[in-house]
Amino acid sequence: MYACGLRISEATTLEVGAVDGASYLLRIIGKGDKQRLVPLPAPLLDESRGLWRSHRHPRWLFPNRDGANPVSPHVLGRTFRAATAAANITQPITAHSLRHSYATRLLEHGIDTRVVQILLGHANIATTAIYTHLTEPTRVSLRGVLDRLMTGL
Repeated sequence: MYACGLRISEATTLEVGAVDGASYLLRIIGKGDKQRLVPLPAPLLDESRGLWRSHRHPRWLFPNRDGANPVSPHVLGRTFRAATAAANITQPITAHSLRHSYATRLLEHGIDTRVVQILLGHANIATTAIYTHLTEPTRVSLRGVLDRLMTGL
């Protein structure tokens, strides 16, 4: 979910055919059945292939226990909560926080807001703009730029 900025419902319903290993792309069917392509990092592609080899389900990348359907978003949410508890994370975060973190990291690393909008599947740029808040790395970078611009005034 983090590596591709997926919603929990998008992650649970990933189909094997959505993975384009040759192009390192993941085809996502998002809200309103809108399709988007997101870059698939090489380490995630490798992990996905290993996961699929372990179950070889013909349709779902993450099948449920009986293999009839994809894993439930509730199961994934419970698993996330258990992982945060095991990691002693006390902040109230949800699986959706991974999507927020993905967007914030992209913006911190200079990816254009419009590109982030497309990757997240937002219809409105204003929805993406909420991620443009000033994080500490952004503040530090901004401080350096401002210092250089204002030197000698």
